[in-house]
Parts: sequence; structure tokens; C-alpha cells
Amino acid sequence: MFRKILIANRGEIAVRIIRACREMGIRTIIAHSEADRDSLPVRMADEHICIGPGPSGKSYLNIPNIISAALISGAEAIHPGYGFLSENPSFAQICADVNLTFIGPSATAMAIMGDKVSAREAMAAAGLPMLPGTRVLRTLAEAREAAREIGFPLMLKAAAGGGGRGIRLVNSPDEFERVFTLAQNEVREAFRDDGLYLERYLPRARHIEIQVLADHHGNGVHLGERNCSCQRRNQKVLEESPSPLLPPELRQEIGMKAIRAVQQIGYTNAGTLEFLLDDENRYYFMEMNTRLQVEHPVTELVTSVDLVKEQIRIAAGEPLRLKQEDIQFRGHAIECRITAEDAEADFRPQTGLVEKYLPPGGPGVRVDSHLYAGYSVPPHYDSLLAKLIVWAEDRDAAIARMQRALDEFIIEGLPTTIPFHQRLLRHQVFIRGEAYTRFLQEEAASLGI
Repeated sequence: MFRKILIANRGEIAVRIIRACREMGIRTIIAHSEADRDSLPVRMADEHICIGPGPSGKSYLNIPNIISAALISGAEAIHPGYGFLSENPSFAQICADVNLTFIGPSATAMAIMGDKVSAREAMAAAGLPMLPGTRVLRTLAEAREAAREIGFPLMLKAAAGGGGRGIRLVNSPDEFERVFTLAQNEVREAFRDDGLYLERYLPRARHIEIQVLADHHGNGVHLGERNCSCQRRNQKVLEESPSPLLPPELRQEIGMKAIRAVQQIGYTNAGTLEFLLDDENRYYFMEMNTRLQVEHPVTELVTSVDLVKEQIRIAAGEPLRLKQEDIQFRGHAIECRITAEDAEADFRPQTGLVEKYLPPGGPGVRVDSHLYAGYSVPPHYDSLLAKLIVWAEDRDAAIARMQRALDEFIIEGLPTTIPFHQRLLRHQVFIRGEAYTRFLQEEAASLGI
């Protein structure tokens, strides 16, 4: 097992990894920016090292500085968390080249699944069902031709990257040129790759994702699904497990197909396969996230499996201690992403001083956060402040517990999305378990956004 791990990330996920390492007897060193010098992960880690100024391009995305920090500090492995360099095959390969263990999949597997089009091809070959889609498109002319074959409405998606960047719904040929140009400019700026592809649009679809773990010894398990249908501009705001209205037999079928598919491409460590479900529970592969997900705690609460610890054990070469028959799903878990955004002002990001911080507690309540009273939210990074996760014996009890926990949660000094989540948890579509991917857009007025 590793003696020291460098954490190349910040915020709540850095705190989450530090806690897992400490329980495993592993020392941690946090690589941080100047803007995060007074952050909670810096206070909690055994060691810390500054890797650059506030902007992420000069710090958390600065590969030479991070590699140097790991080598100088004597770290044996790097945990990338999520975001930043967590899905960068070049970073994973450089780690391997300098004998640092990247806690994640190999650069080769990441490259296959990181390109959305090659991922579709690989998973189709492995037997997963797909919506009709295209190859990578880079010119308007070839995209127009492909759109005529797919038909409208359709979805435009980025071939590289993630996080909802570049995803657009195109309802008719009249708006295709404008939307294609906007989406291409966005992905070129975000990922330095202007490739897009088209996919048939599935109305009123539900978004589910399967969590998998695979080791270097040919062992693999799935840990059920998460429902991530509550999305704003393709960004998840609430996740839950199990998914409402999904039959257990279908969960097992998708899960087993998912783990067999990733093993066919030699994938190891934790990963998540995302699917769309239609009204008749037909499912279609969308993409894979080759890293730990923001929403991983809901899976941990219904399976009692610590995903961060499993990631570290797999990266260290240990065989999975879990077999599929050992995975028991119990109860229901919900996660709300609490962000520094003003939901009543089109979710405008906020920065400022956290004057008062009082998280909720009680049975079945977990808060993953890097906040403390006196913390100043910097302008350089995403707006996630905390993840509020609850567990209860069934979905109704979990909703009631989340409503209670949201009412108790106090963050003063800047606007947060807590009031929005309170309205969402009372909305009848959500309570009935009928939320779909465009639910927030279509119910915006009734949700006060």
C-alpha cells in the first residue's frame, strides 16, 4: 500500500480523499493554489505545497508543477479527484512515465472513453444499445448532411470533455447553423477541440448512471445506479439511488452489461457509465466518466462501500475484495448539490465571505464540504460549496429527511441554492419520482427559477 499520496484537487473532494487516506494510514500532501492557501484541505492534510496562482490554468491544470510537487515531496501516487486533470490521458501517462501511480484508469482506457465517439463505438462493440448518432463532425457542411439523416429534433454534443459543455438541443433545421456555431465555439474554448457529434433526441428521458469497479486481476462489480435526471443546463443538481420506477431486474441487467463492457476494453479502477431511459425503460449508452463522480456518496450510502478507499486499493494493485453477490442495496439516498449561486437570478455564481456555517446533523445525514465560518469563496473555481446527502429506509422517508436537513442548513454571507432545493423537494413531479432531464427547464416557473 502507498505511504504518501498527493491530492491534485481542492474543495470538498480534497477533504473527502484526505479523510479516506487518514483512515487507511496513508499520509497526504495537498497541492494547492495561492487562492486556496487558507482552505480546509490545506489545514487538514499532513503536508501542503503551493503549485501556482489562483487561476486553475496556472495551478490545478499545471501538469509540470503538480508532477514536480509529487516528486519533491516523495509521494508515490496522485489522486486527481474529479474535474481538473482527472480525465486527462496525457497527465495519466506522464504519471506513469515518472513512476507515479495515477489513481484512476490507464491513459489508454481513458483516451478511448474520453472521446465520446470512440466510446460509443467501443461500447456498441461490447453490446450496449445506442441511440443513432454520427462520427466526429468539424464543419457545418458535413454536420448539415448528417443532421438530415438523423432528423429533428436532435442533440449536439462535444466529442471531447464533459460537464455538459457544448450540449445543445436543436429543434429544427432553421436554427441548426446558429446552434452548431455556438456549440463549436464553446467546446473549442473549453477543450481545445472543436469536434461535435449528433445524436437522436429522446424526449422526456431519464438519466441514470451505473457505478463500476474493476481491478487489475480481472475482477469487477457494479454498484447499482444513480438517477441524475434533475439537471439545469445539463448540470446535475440532485441525484438519488436507487432510481425511482426502475425494476430491480433491469438494474441487474444494465449493471452486468456495464461491467462486462468496461472489462472488454481493459478498464480498471472506478468509473461511471451514463444512460438515457425512455418511457418504456429502453436504455441507451451515452458516455463514460473515467473518474470518481461528484455524486458518489449516494452509492456509498446504499451499498456501504467506500469508493475512494476502493480506488486507492485498486491503484495499489490489490484485488477487489468485493464480489457481485456481496453487493447489497439497502434503503434510499439523495444528494443535493449546494452551490454559491443565486437561483432567482439565473443561478448567477457568487463569491464572498461565509459569515456563518452550521451544517445539519442527526441520523442518516452526511455533509461533504470544505466550508467553515470565515472562509472566503474564491472567484477562480466552480461554485460547489457542499454536498448534502441523506439516507433512509425508503424514498419517502429520504425525501422527508432531506427536507428537514435543508431547513436546518445555515450558510450566511452569500446566496446559495438551499432555497431552490427546498422548492424542488416539494415539487409533485419530483415527489412522484417522475423527473426527466428537461424537467427543471419546463417547470421553471413553478420552481421559482
